[in-house]
Amino acid sequence: MRSLSIAATGMMAQQQNVEVISNNIANMNTTAFQRRRTEFHDLLYQNLRRGGSTSGDTGNVVPTGVQLGLGVKLAAVYRIHEQGNMMATDNTFDLSIQGEGYFQITLPNGDTGYTRDGSFQLSPDGEIVTHDGFPVQPGLTVPANAVDVTINNSGEVLAKIEGQLALVNVGQLQLARFPNAAGLEAMGSNYFRETPASGQVTTAAPATVGYGGIMQGFLETSNVNPVSEISNLISAQRAYEMNSKVITTSDEMMSTLTRLR
Repeated sequence: MRSLSIAATGMMAQQQNVEVISNNIANMNTTAFQRRRTEFHDLLYQNLRRGGSTSGDTGNVVPTGVQLGLGVKLAAVYRIHEQGNMMATDNTFDLSIQGEGYFQITLPNGDTGYTRDGSFQLSPDGEIVTHDGFPVQPGLTVPANAVDVTINNSGEVLAKIEGQLALVNVGQLQLARFPNAAGLEAMGSNYFRETPASGQVTTAAPATVGYGGIMQGFLETSNVNPVSEISNLISAQRAYEMNSKVITTSDEMMSTLTRLR
């Protein structure tokens, strides 16, 4: 009875859907988290009578035919690149990107990671680093005698040196973009890595054409909408229950067959 296996694929698909929704809800307070959305595809079809074939020697064409579906599968989990809200923190090294782009981070193995989480700090050497201590590219060091640091919309890091009137430019932030940002591979800890699906990275200064600007003293919040996620969770739960009902009904039908005399 095909309905048993079909309903089983439906239950598995909704289980995976709930897992994606639960991850969204769990990360609703994660800085710059981008919610995920599931996409499902139907499985192959079994042709019991092929449409367009002839029904006899007279050459009459079957208009529709008979196709029976075999269930559903998870096709993709998309990352929604919607801008999160800006939360004011008033911390000097908290940065957010207003628009497109990713900060570039040097990982311990020498590779480059990408993130929109701009909760940066200073290392003991005065270098701007992530909360894990990974340097922010292209390697920006604030002088020890700096009394204040300003990072403008274009990503210029300007330090006010004690005893000097003019601000000193200590470096320039660069943002990265990808033709298909949804193809980036999530590494955890708010980091992504480049993949063949993401396309070749391009970099430029913030606030240039196609790249977002920098906002100092702000952090981008998660773009998860709790009300929408709860609604999706209820919908997935009901779909799961309906598929389980199909299995129960199929079992009752098979039980009826076994009782025939």
